[in-house]
Amino acid sequence: MSRHTASILLPIGVLLAGMISFQCGAALAKQLFPLIGAQGAVAIRLGLGALILWVVRRPWRALAGKRDWPALWGYGLTLGLMNLSFYMALRTIPLGIAVALEFIGPLAIALFGSRRWLDFLWVALVVIGLGLLLPLRDQAHALDPVGVMYAMGAAVGWAAYILLGRRAGASFGADAAALGTAIGALLAVPVGIAHAGGALFALSLLPLALGVAVLSSALPYSLEMFTLTRLPAATVGILMSIEPSLGALLGMLFLHEHLSMLQWLAIAAIIAASMGTALSSRTAEPSLEPLPP
Repeated sequence: MSRHTASILLPIGVLLAGMISFQCGAALAKQLFPLIGAQGAVAIRLGLGALILWVVRRPWRALAGKRDWPALWGYGLTLGLMNLSFYMALRTIPLGIAVALEFIGPLAIALFGSRRWLDFLWVALVVIGLGLLLPLRDQAHALDPVGVMYAMGAAVGWAAYILLGRRAGASFGADAAALGTAIGALLAVPVGIAHAGGALFALSLLPLALGVAVLSSALPYSLEMFTLTRLPAATVGILMSIEPSLGALLGMLFLHEHLSMLQWLAIAAIIAASMGTALSSRTAEPSLEPLPP
């Protein structure tokens, strides 16, 4: 394996691990909804996630000389708004449709960042895969317009998260995830407290809350920051399309949710697009320099 191939495969593997972690955390977060609501779940996820990252990374030690504070604050606030919007959408529209609508953000980055006809082929495969995987036709007539607006807001947030995350990572290194999560928590925690009140601090929630914070925030955001600064934004946008298929696979393995033939074809199309993106990225222009540890 060549050195360049290894430099491409490593961030792809790291991103895949982050997406698996995120999906496992989402499964845990669903159990918090009846207790503290969507707003409370986001508050716990980002608040505890930020505390864990600050203890592990201690980002305040390396702030001297950093300049791109607007990108960092934009990244952090976007992270908070994206999570709030997505969880609010899940209250009134099905998860699959919410994921499909949110994914418009990364797809737009992939499309606008394309320079070769091959890139459009991968985007087309992703669109076909999502169309087969998600139950848009059967449930479109029953969609709540407010839920759709929240999901579209999450789509805008996801696109901005990818773009601003690259800039923040270039300036603040691997500490950008810790700093950005803390900024996102500044937005999400007050909203969660206003909604759930004292229930947010119940000790009985602590084990579940820690699991959600680690799996949904601390670990995946750190892994994604590693990837965002090593691959082009368009490549990251398409690679993240694996997320819906990961959810389907984990549902089959842990929840015994059996898939139809069309859903398996959808997963195959999405994985093919991701593999094609990984292979074609060998010829892409170099992205940002690797971050310091």
